[in-house]
Amino acid sequence: MSALALSVLLSLVSAVAYAGGAIVQEQVAASSPGAQYAPLRRLDWWAAVALNGLGGLLHVVALALGPLSLVQPLGALTIVFALPMAALFVGRKAGATAWRGALMATVGLAGLLSLVGASDTQSLDTAQRIVTAGVTGGVIVALMIAGRAAHRHPAVRSILLATASGIAFGMSSVFTKTVAVDWAGGVSVADLPSLAVIGVLATAGMLLSQASYRGAGLAAPLATLTVVNPVVAAVVGITMFGETFRYGTTGTVLALSCGVVAAGGLILLTTERIAREASEGAEAAVEAVAGAGAVAEPPDAPPTGKILLPAPAVARVPETVPVPAEQPYEVREPAGCDNPPLAPQLSYGPFYGGPFVPPPALDRHRVRIRS
Repeated sequence: MSALALSVLLSLVSAVAYAGGAIVQEQVAASSPGAQYAPLRRLDWWAAVALNGLGGLLHVVALALGPLSLVQPLGALTIVFALPMAALFVGRKAGATAWRGALMATVGLAGLLSLVGASDTQSLDTAQRIVTAGVTGGVIVALMIAGRAAHRHPAVRSILLATASGIAFGMSSVFTKTVAVDWAGGVSVADLPSLAVIGVLATAGMLLSQASYRGAGLAAPLATLTVVNPVVAAVVGITMFGETFRYGTTGTVLALSCGVVAAGGLILLTTERIAREASEGAEAAVEAVAGAGAVAEPPDAPPTGKILLPAPAVARVPETVPVPAEQPYEVREPAGCDNPPLAPQLSYGPFYGGPFVPPPALDRHRVRIRS
């Protein structure tokens, strides 16, 4: 087998390993939502780390055996392998929109990387390494803060963290190339800071990619990571290593067009995930309302138990009201008067039951004396 054929085979196996690691990471994130970055107690997470490490190792060997213009575009096949593998092994099927977005991102990335021309081997001086590491760290921290602020929108949060992960992996590749160029002239102690930066960036990329899969599915974060990683490396290669696009102005225009296609695929994946989240939220709300209606009794249903109402208070009225009998007063005749009164004298008072006031007794036969 020729070196070129072996390089292509290793690139394909590397893409499959990356896809398998991404699927395992997404399953770990779905089953342990509380662990955002590093579920260290999960054995399957360490299996994902091993798969990603294997993919990276095979990618480096493929780069050593074949040209960069061929190996890098083949690495973009990770998202293409991941979707059918997820449907086959874990039963996570992707819709037509996700497939279109993944294919657009892959084709755009492959076209972009195939147009990047090779250049003479170069390295970064100490000042460039410090500035590059500082800017990279600042951008990653800013994306992490933005992802934390967008926690109510899992799709947006996932894209932000996946972008930070891709930047970390891409810049790790840049420092790896720098160290590899330095080691061509012999190993020195001055490369230890660069090795430390590579370790930090690679670890940060792994942890951020794990966090990007939580609550966002597989396609959108994996496509973002797959596109951002080589694009960042290509941008640094063009700006700092003297690399250029092939075919002059035409190649530059074609590269920009491929970048637009890749960005459109990422946008399509993001909007598809946001629409799916909205539909899942609506279905959950409908199920919650249906469940509440099944438990609660309808308002018009008759009561099932006995209801005791207080009886109306009715005043008891006696059948007969006793009326006190009037006692007649004894009529006394005035002393020395032979004539009885014309009519019986009745007693009266100012009100019923008041003090007795006897009326004056007059004699019509009394002789009046005139002076």
